[in-house]
Amino acid sequence: MKKVIFLFLLLIIFPKTTLAINDTAQSSIVMDLDSGRILYQKDSNTERLIASTSKIMTFLIAMTYASDKLDSKVIVGEEVLKMYGTSMYLSLNEEVTLKDLLYGLMLRSGNDASVVIATYVSGSVEDFVYLMNEKAKEIGMTNTTFKNPHGLDEETKNYSTAYDMAILTRYLYLNYPLYKEITGTKYYDFSSNQKAYSLINRSKIIFTYDYITSCKNGYTPLAGKSLVTTATKDNLNLLIVTLDDPDIYINHQNLYENFFRNYQNYLIIDKDKFKIDGNLFKEDYYIKNNFTYPLTKEEKDKLNIKIIINNQGNVLGTVNVLLNDKLIHEEKIYQKETNQKKKKESFFKKIINFFKNFFK
Repeated sequence: MKKVIFLFLLLIIFPKTTLAINDTAQSSIVMDLDSGRILYQKDSNTERLIASTSKIMTFLIAMTYASDKLDSKVIVGEEVLKMYGTSMYLSLNEEVTLKDLLYGLMLRSGNDASVVIATYVSGSVEDFVYLMNEKAKEIGMTNTTFKNPHGLDEETKNYSTAYDMAILTRYLYLNYPLYKEITGTKYYDFSSNQKAYSLINRSKIIFTYDYITSCKNGYTPLAGKSLVTTATKDNLNLLIVTLDDPDIYINHQNLYENFFRNYQNYLIIDKDKFKIDGNLFKEDYYIKNNFTYPLTKEEKDKLNIKIIINNQGNVLGTVNVLLNDKLIHEEKIYQKETNQKKKKESFFKKIINFFKNFFK
């Protein structure tokens, strides 16, 4: 069958949109969580010290290798005695569940929690750091090196980029709901076998900006201030990373307001209403997924949808979505099971059932 191309142009004209961005960070990125589209970036591939935002990877390794042990009791060992800086104040031989340690890791940014988790999951901090670097490679963090699970940088140093940290956070956000649950929590109370804890989230933006859904901050004198957050407004889910940023909370809020104001999450392909122009194939086709994408009003006018018919087995072709003539999404079109095929199957089933009953 010859390849057939149907082209649909969205011809609605909108006024031009201007993004005035005042970004105080040395490196930053704004990404759409659902599609992964980068809406804005500034030196996003420059390697920088990342301080306690390193604990986002620590969280991921714990979930990757011990998500089935969240309620298990972890005994705090001697590894905790060498820790300093931000802490949840664990005591030697104290028994704490892994889940409670993860709250202490992310809300209090507990350096003590990081080494206890590392030792519990891998047997040693060194083996845990190896897993951190292997996972970074696996998910596409190509400019990242971890040397410890906490982010302190006086003896060993963790380097990454705003882009890599966005990839990491999006991966966690989409695959492990507990990340959003914990890092989106303001207060958390629990008790160990020795004492009671009342944790307060150290990322102040969760108390000052209503649309925040997750947050993790970091700071050392060498790294400066860093912040990784997600926020949702009007069905638009965004992720922001800023590194070496003297005004992290105001900067994140201003960036969010700018992009929430200028972008909208459009439903580009609706699987329940999908039709091929001219009804060439009647109703004998379908697609499996919706596709949404963040666009400015100006960009919406530059969106093209091409339907390419190219029969290959039960795949009739694809729906290609292009923005400024660049492919941003491809969705397969599937052939429905025909009535004729169903009738044949039904006929053979009747014969089989007849002989089954006959021999009975």
